[in-house]
Amino acid sequence: MTYKRALISVSDKTGIEDLAKGLTQAGIEIISTGGTKTAIENAGIDVIGISDVTNFPEMLDGRVKTLHPAIHGGLLHVRANEDHRKQIKEQGIEPIDLVIVNLYPFKETIQKEGVQFQDAIENIDIGGPSMIRSAAKNHNDVAVVVDPADYEAVITELNKDQVVSEATRRKLAAKAFRHTAQYDTIISSYLTAQVGEEYPESISVTYEKKQSLRYGENPHQTAAFYESALPVSDSIAQAKQLNGKELSYNNINDANAALQLAKEFDGPAVVAVKHMNPCGVGLGKSVDEAYQKAYEADPVSIFGGIIALNAEVGKETALKMKELFLEMIIAPGYTDEALEVLTQKKNLRVLTVPFHGHSTSEKRVTSVHGGMLIQEEDSKQVVQDDMKVVTKRAPNEQEWHDLQLVWKVVKHVKSNAIVLVKDNATVGVGAGQMNRVGAAKIAIEQAGENAVGSALGSDAFFPMKDTVEEAAKAGITAIIQPGGSIRDEESIEEADKHGIAMVFTGVRHFKH
Repeated sequence: MTYKRALISVSDKTGIEDLAKGLTQAGIEIISTGGTKTAIENAGIDVIGISDVTNFPEMLDGRVKTLHPAIHGGLLHVRANEDHRKQIKEQGIEPIDLVIVNLYPFKETIQKEGVQFQDAIENIDIGGPSMIRSAAKNHNDVAVVVDPADYEAVITELNKDQVVSEATRRKLAAKAFRHTAQYDTIISSYLTAQVGEEYPESISVTYEKKQSLRYGENPHQTAAFYESALPVSDSIAQAKQLNGKELSYNNINDANAALQLAKEFDGPAVVAVKHMNPCGVGLGKSVDEAYQKAYEADPVSIFGGIIALNAEVGKETALKMKELFLEMIIAPGYTDEALEVLTQKKNLRVLTVPFHGHSTSEKRVTSVHGGMLIQEEDSKQVVQDDMKVVTKRAPNEQEWHDLQLVWKVVKHVKSNAIVLVKDNATVGVGAGQMNRVGAAKIAIEQAGENAVGSALGSDAFFPMKDTVEEAAKAGITAIIQPGGSIRDEESIEEADKHGIAMVFTGVRHFKH
């Protein structure tokens, strides 16, 4: 069997002229539609219009043109089936051996600012997916191409053997169904959002491969990095790498954690992250001051960590960071002098990503064996006016400032979480403990003398007064927690006993 006829109908006309020339040189007749037909004709290549095949005009503003037995019969009949061959011969249908189709730009349309609903609807392709599915179903006989990146390989095989090999047809068919599945997923997600259904009876998600990874969390695990089909501009997936080694699985996870915390702050802030937990957070009048505070918060754990800065990095800060072994630095920008300093370390990953303020309330998906969990992002913001003073003593001005900082940080620490803050910087972090008082002891031990006069933040309520007792022993003067325990009154009384100011937020920030 040799290929004799191809159908081309593409919205993305990348490489279409070379493709059409290659098909013609291989002796393959071309059928085409609308703008694709015009583009091929303009290249001086012979092409048959779709209406000449169907004997039916394109109609309804192009909504109906390829939905016809002359097209789908030519695609779907099984060449080895004598009855199929007889039926298409009786109907005057010619076989179509190769389909090159890509779809109306629905994704690109809905990403346009101010796009109207009707514009989105008009960019839902009907005929294209139908042809792709027909050809892909019958891939034993028909080759289907949906990606311009595959044109060259297909032409090479046609020139060599006058057919596309079975192995290639099967790969192309799988890719074709992935293509239509993603297309339908984006459409269904858009329409579901339009009608306000948060958790419908079924859900499909779609991502595009960003890069292969050398391994996952550990060297014996395989891994790859995928990006949302609708890219998020201020995400790690959209970061631009300016220097250093290729990102690893753990780098990406840690970088995401650092980036999300750094977005919490409006003024200059620096976040150091290790194993997805912040080990140092500093605020300052300048990025350099903020970095110094973040470094001093835990100069041991920051070694081999990831730094996220929410403002442009200058030479002075770059020189300080260069002195450390760091895996990665992320910032919205760098001065030329700062880049010159940082890029002297060839393995240091230097990334730039735009900052758009606080994280959005997009859905977060977590895989579990045999399923997935989906929830809103924890983007709840709590300001001072939302907080309730429950002790006899209210926080003073500096304590209020530290309490608001510690509340932003503790949200990003693995539960059970206790964080201590003093003078615009974290001084102790207790993360991922099985009991809350254990997390408090770790944070207090890490803080040492800096615990005196610090503010303590807890991601969830105190089930008993023991955490307040530990805070009092360490000289902590202010506490922020959600409240809501049946034994809240015991913790309040203990705080009053030691003159500790305590406020409730009414909001819990578990992070698992």
